[in-house]
Amino acid sequence: MVHDGREWTYLELHRRATRLAHALAGLGIEHGDRVAYLGPNHPTFLESLFATGMLGAIFVPLNWRLAAPELAHMLTDSGARVLIHAPAGMELTPPGVSTVGIADSYEALVAAASEHPLDEPVRPDETCMILYTSGTTGHPKGAMLTHDNIAWNSFNLLLDVDLSADEVTLVAAPLFHVAALNQTALPTLLKGGRLILVSAFDPANALDLIARHKVTYLFGVPTMFLAMARSPGWDSADLSSVRSAICGGAPVPEAVIALYQQAGVTFMQGYGLTEAAPGILFLREYDSARKAGSAGTATFFTDVRLVRPDGADAGPDEPGEIIAQGPNIMSGYWRRPSDTEAVLSADGWLRTGDIGVADADGYVTIRDRTKDLIISGGENIYPAEVEDALYQHPAVAECAVIGVPDDHWGEVGRAIVVLRDPSQPVMPEDLLEFLSTRIAKFKIPKSFIFSVAPLPRTASGKVVKKQLRSDFGATVE
Repeated sequence: MVHDGREWTYLELHRRATRLAHALAGLGIEHGDRVAYLGPNHPTFLESLFATGMLGAIFVPLNWRLAAPELAHMLTDSGARVLIHAPAGMELTPPGVSTVGIADSYEALVAAASEHPLDEPVRPDETCMILYTSGTTGHPKGAMLTHDNIAWNSFNLLLDVDLSADEVTLVAAPLFHVAALNQTALPTLLKGGRLILVSAFDPANALDLIARHKVTYLFGVPTMFLAMARSPGWDSADLSSVRSAICGGAPVPEAVIALYQQAGVTFMQGYGLTEAAPGILFLREYDSARKAGSAGTATFFTDVRLVRPDGADAGPDEPGEIIAQGPNIMSGYWRRPSDTEAVLSADGWLRTGDIGVADADGYVTIRDRTKDLIISGGENIYPAEVEDALYQHPAVAECAVIGVPDDHWGEVGRAIVVLRDPSQPVMPEDLLEFLSTRIAKFKIPKSFIFSVAPLPRTASGKVVKKQLRSDFGATVE
């Protein structure tokens, strides 16, 4: 690993994780206990993950961008006994949770502990991590991912992306995000590659690191790739070392894909969710240009169906909810049996709540979340499709489409748009004309709101449409 000018070898990582495991045991951590981690990307994150696993305990990575009450809820809900944290983590710790500060007590504990190997039996079907969902509605739920789930997801990824021992992987997305951890960091370590860990994403810095370290592989959410492509250094950026770039976390606008393909980068899209560890669909290298915009087909060891509301399989070009089954699917939500039962059938099929459409070749395009679907005059409108068309306009930096009440149609679309250059205004009529040749008339938003502030997003890059509906969803006379 490389972080902030320092390097960690595999031997050093192993020794430090072993020492930390002994230190955690000294703090009372036993098999099945929960160890939480709060902080930006840093080698101590992976040391903590492996140390926790050596004890048969459960790792709980926390989103450091959340507010203190949200984090306190996760610590209480998971029953974490120890919190390993960056300097800002102390004040939110509930009673009964021991704290280990990365800047102070962590190093002292590691230095004083034994390197003697541990031999704690851990079954593949035991929980390895509890990953809390982003919680855009209600309290976040903790998805339980077993050691098996994470291993099989890695196998799926390694069959789809030909990582090798000379891989240099840029990890700029936060490691508490399931894709950053399970689609990049862990598969790279399995193959003996090198991780370039970045504490906070900055587009100009990311381009510099790619050139300086000869990065071969990276993951990002659409907003990260878009930010790099719109960085002042993009035109002179050296991307010649990059063999593979994968994007996920939200539907990927085709305009973003085109920018990287034009730069000679093999740009692959995937689809997944925390509950699937996360990979469900993947668009492989040989199809990345031919099927650009599609999320691909099922990962190798995962079965995928698109189903109608009555449970029957949807036909080609017919929208259906994506459901998935396989060894990468979570065992359930932590201490929430009713929530688990609502999404996970007795035979292991996971309801994703996402709508997809398969073409005649079986390649799936993600339409939207079922809860974001707009039904206007009996017609289904998928906001992601409209947003994809809007992103093709050169003046649009960000956009999101929500449904708003309408006396005649029941519901119509409204677009919230952030312009690339606010000093160069764009009129709604310009966007209406632009969209008129790209999507059906009934899909075109009936109103536009231009915002100077960036769209609200979760840590994984998803637009928080619940907030947009609250801020901009009222009927406009």
